[in-house]
Amino acid sequence: MRAPLRAIAFGLLAASLLFTQGLCMAEPVAPPEHRRGPEQTFLTFPEWYLVHSPAEYAAWLRRGEPSAFPFFSHIGQFWQGYAAVTRETTGYPFNGGYHLMVGVIGASTTVEYGLKGVYEGTLGRIAEALRSGAAFTPEEVFAARVAREYVDFIRVDPWYLFDFWSRLKSLWIEVPMRGPDALRRWERRFLLTSEYLVKEGYARLIKLATHSLYDAPKPVTFVVLDRAPRADTVHSDYRAQPTAGGVVAATIPRYEGFTAYAQWIAAQQIGFREIAGNEGEIVVSLLAPVAWSPATDPVRVLFEQPMLTQPEHRRVVLAVPVAQLAGLLREASSEVQVEHVYDF
Repeated sequence: MRAPLRAIAFGLLAASLLFTQGLCMAEPVAPPEHRRGPEQTFLTFPEWYLVHSPAEYAAWLRRGEPSAFPFFSHIGQFWQGYAAVTRETTGYPFNGGYHLMVGVIGASTTVEYGLKGVYEGTLGRIAEALRSGAAFTPEEVFAARVAREYVDFIRVDPWYLFDFWSRLKSLWIEVPMRGPDALRRWERRFLLTSEYLVKEGYARLIKLATHSLYDAPKPVTFVVLDRAPRADTVHSDYRAQPTAGGVVAATIPRYEGFTAYAQWIAAQQIGFREIAGNEGEIVVSLLAPVAWSPATDPVRVLFEQPMLTQPEHRRVVLAVPVAQLAGLLREASSEVQVEHVYDF
């Protein structure tokens, strides 16, 4: 009896393997023009870190002195994050274009933050110490406002499209030149003028290079869901897409909008089956208290970073299967903030 039973067992195992292989090799529902490589969810972290870091800087300027901002530690966090996600992509085809882009923006930020760190720690700190009171000068208030406007802009559009030139003109036209603390005020004007001029020129060069080397990316992501969400006026960019077999598919905004739309979908107890043609892992970062740990299974913690200006919190970067993404987003609460879902 053992031989027939063994044969049946091997037959069932073979059939199971063939079935599983067939599922894994199933063609994605997303049309070819909406498919993106599985490595991109990892490689977009360093790109988005250069949104998270300016956001932290803009928040800091509203309450703290520029000389106390940890510029050099932010440089370290960028390259640490890039190294961590690069290790995660070793099993995928090498995405040379994305690595080139990350290398360019990483090197540019390293130079910018390095110069700012040295300047603010020396001349900036001296001018800061000579200010007559604790109140910020009009130039400092202006710098904080522009920093906030810049962050709001780059959450949606590339940084090199930001209009530094108009901000420079506003500095010299709208901000009054007379008043107390002349040394600190003119020191800030010198710094901001230099910064905006350099960034405006560099942005124009990057804009020319980007338009000549890369096609404009699609602003939407194709998703396959368990069922259709209830429509509302706030999330009007949800677009149902026709598919064969009655599958619920749609396009939703990419980049910053993807996080908001993913949370909207998850809140309705709807799960993701496919994102940009991928069923594997997608990367999510959370801002959580130091003692927090994720309960959703299976979730991999890729790395963590301290929030350098908020020591009671840390950034937790996770890789979660697409099928479990909605559960992780529902797990977030007022204690744990979803910082970003890194679309492919």
